[in-house]
Amino acid sequence: MPDEQMAGAAQPAPPRPLDPIDRSILRLLQADGRASIRSVAEQVHVSRANAYARINRLIDDGVIRGFTARVDHERAGQGASAYITLKIVQNSWRTVREQLRELPGAVHIALVSGDFDVLLLVHTPDNRTLRELVLTRLQAIPEVLSTRTLLVFEETDLLAPGTGTVHEGPALAPED
Repeated sequence: MPDEQMAGAAQPAPPRPLDPIDRSILRLLQADGRASIRSVAEQVHVSRANAYARINRLIDDGVIRGFTARVDHERAGQGASAYITLKIVQNSWRTVREQLRELPGAVHIALVSGDFDVLLLVHTPDNRTLRELVLTRLQAIPEVLSTRTLLVFEETDLLAPGTGTVHEGPALAPED
């Protein structure tokens, strides 16, 4: 885009600060994206109109990017999960990211700092498919210098299913 066009391009508005009610709404919707406006309103103690307006503002502001289902990957036929770290050619992030988006089973991609450059989470039907993904698909990307695969043996979702609250960890045992 020429410089004069870029100068006239609208910049996104800075994010509005979230108040405690907005944060409560986000927690509820993360735990149950199908929660009704009425239920959300009751749980955060605002009117339905207020809850509706707040959710729409969170969507319009890009805070809520969409609604999705939390899936038990093993029950859905995706029994092998792994985090894969990648070292990539410097300044190739955008190219690599677009290629990683096309991988079957890729669910999360992050550019990170540290000993590696990219962290990729994948879910595959089995270890054979995972092996094939790493050895033939990932390592065939010219900008990928090396990979390291970390198998996931067990996962814990920190959002307590169906409760609308974030699981805070184990409760303290009562004192005797």
